[in-house]
This record gives sequence, C-alpha cells and structure tokens, in this order.
Amino acid sequence: MRFMVFVPGSPETEAGEMPTTELMEEMTQYNEELVKAGVMLGGDGLHPTSKGAKVRFSGKDRTVIDGPFTEAKEIVAGYWLWECASRDEAIEWLKRAPFDGGTEIELRQIFDPEDFGDALTPELREREDRMREQVEGR
Repeated sequence: MRFMVFVPGSPETEAGEMPTTELMEEMTQYNEELVKAGVMLGGDGLHPTSKGAKVRFSGKDRTVIDGPFTEAKEIVAGYWLWECASRDEAIEWLKRAPFDGGTEIELRQIFDPEDFGDALTPELREREDRMREQVEGR
C-alpha cells in the first residue's frame, strides 16, 4: 500500500523561513530510518505559495491565479511518499515524525490500479504501465 503524507504549511514556511540545523538533523535522521526500513519512496519540501500558481478550470476557460494563497490551513509545505504493509504501519511511522506544537499531518492512501475495477480496462492498464516505465526510466 502506498501513502501520501502531507506536511502542512505555517506562517514561517509561507514567509520562506528555512528550518534550523537542529530540525534538519532530526528530519534527516527520521528520513534515514524511513529509507532503511524501505518505507520512503520520495519526499520533498515545497517553496511558499508566493512562488506558486493555481489554474482554475471552467468549461474551456483556464484562469491562472498567482500565489500567495490565503487559506493557510490548506497549504502544503512538504510531502512524503511511503510504501507500507498497512494503514496502521503508516500511522506508526508517522507518529515517530519529529513534529510538535499541535502540528497535524495528513496521511492518505494512494489508489492502486486494482482499486479502479472494470473501469481500468486491460488496454488502459497497459498504457498506464508503459507510462510508469517511462517515468521510472528517467
């Protein structure tokens, strides 16, 4: 089972403040444990929304909205991509993350091809597999 872990933004991350060396050390140690256990597939921090953009879709119209974005509770400052045997295992890993101060981290399972049932025809599955191979080959 694959999981996406969303690390929320804060006024500090939105201001572009970089983490302290101490926090970087704690996070690096935690990430090393995730990698060693075969859990971590990827993860990165994200620039503040002031450097981002959104695209709003309305029929055939596309509107670009430049950051910053004001809904701080919806801002993502970073993410992990994990592979775990179960949701419970992912939660146990998340509980070990070096966060405090009431931070809430969101964990969501990623769909596997089998989850789509008959809607993912053999032909579509083959095309999806080819795309994954191309992405992994980069």
